[in-house]
Amino acid sequence: MSRLIIVSNRVAPISEGGPAAGGLAVGVYDALKETGGVWFGWSGEVLSTPPDGITLEEHGPVTFATIGLVRRDYDQYYRGFSNATLWPAFHYRPDLIEFDRHEYDGYCRVNHWLAARLAPLLRPDDVIWVHDYHLIPFAQALRALGVENRIGFFLHIPFPASQILLSVPRHRELVEALCAFDLLGFQTEPDVRAFCDYIETEAGGALTRHAKAPVEIRAFGQTLKAAAYPIGVYPDEVRALAKDGEGGRDVQIVKETLHQRKLVMSVDRLDYSKGLVERFRAFERLFEHDPQQRNNVSLLQIAPPTRTDVDAYRDIRQQLEAESGRINGRYAELDWTPIRYIHRQYERPVLAALFREAHVGLVTPLRDGMNLVAKEYVSAQNPEDPGVLVLSQFAGAARELTAALIVNPLDIDGMADALATALAMPLDERRARHQEMYALLRDNNVSVWRDNFLRDLKAR
Repeated sequence: MSRLIIVSNRVAPISEGGPAAGGLAVGVYDALKETGGVWFGWSGEVLSTPPDGITLEEHGPVTFATIGLVRRDYDQYYRGFSNATLWPAFHYRPDLIEFDRHEYDGYCRVNHWLAARLAPLLRPDDVIWVHDYHLIPFAQALRALGVENRIGFFLHIPFPASQILLSVPRHRELVEALCAFDLLGFQTEPDVRAFCDYIETEAGGALTRHAKAPVEIRAFGQTLKAAAYPIGVYPDEVRALAKDGEGGRDVQIVKETLHQRKLVMSVDRLDYSKGLVERFRAFERLFEHDPQQRNNVSLLQIAPPTRTDVDAYRDIRQQLEAESGRINGRYAELDWTPIRYIHRQYERPVLAALFREAHVGLVTPLRDGMNLVAKEYVSAQNPEDPGVLVLSQFAGAARELTAALIVNPLDIDGMADALATALAMPLDERRARHQEMYALLRDNNVSVWRDNFLRDLKAR
């Protein structure tokens, strides 16, 4: 059996012989344990001098191979082009794109440097699976080194419409680099269509579509395939985590301080793509529309810090702190705070248990590739008394979780109305909606995502 080589920007933290729990990490690590292989990527360290080489850690059949980056490479490859150029473009925010040609050059240079570090570890029959927007040029770099293995790529974030992508300088070079892969995986069919539209209208390529099979693409002198592979979770595992975490101190504090009030729950990285400001305003609008909701419901927003050295992220944090302060100042009472805004990270069992306690899961990104929080919220619910998921139409998960209350995150009144509907929804309807979504999540778990992708990658 051929080995699997996983390449990602960051290698999941290693603990007790495996990566820290998380949907992607668990699914990928399971595949690596089955076939044996290597997980390669940046260690997360920013170094003052170039690294001596790769750090290798053996855990059974899996080798974790990590390497640090020097400050210039981190600034140009990660903080610069990946997160100041590609991230806003791929999340439909061309107004936030920052482009510096030196950062683009650094992005390509680091991809080639990483590929050169990986190449000596490869065997002829290895299958290579590259993950996410940081590593678009990676296959092209490996091909330049003479690597002929099957190489697949999965994009975890949205792929933008052509007119958005055209706003990124060097967009054609990026798409040409993607065509060096054998298989491209996207979260949703609209992402596939967006990529294929660029190939036809901007790159002069040709497509051959097959029913229930990847699209065949011919462009830039290459032939490759592309398809949608919506990533999932292990719902039974999330449900078990929720039960395990119920007795934890943090969960008990939340339950005690709610004093029988209903709980609306949101968990997001602190990012402008998540629609957090609009969400806070919708919660405020709920009180304007229905004064009886005041002092009867609280919003718990957990937003761990991310990319604190990028200006746009500092701005969103300041804006959120101002909005939550304004709304709490307007509505809070001596024994009740409408919005509990927490700027820190919690372990998965705590989050799962809090999801289980929440009457409403509020997941309203302005744009998201999939959004596993939505799937984990549904998974964590008590099937006898489940909560209601309110979900943005612009999250990839909305294409599967159609029994959620689907909203437009730019429609503040519409979100407020959906919150009111969710809070008042009768038990029979809540159960029916939850059963439908939970069954779908079990049938399309992260193993199905992984196995479908690898099956198509290995197929000639």
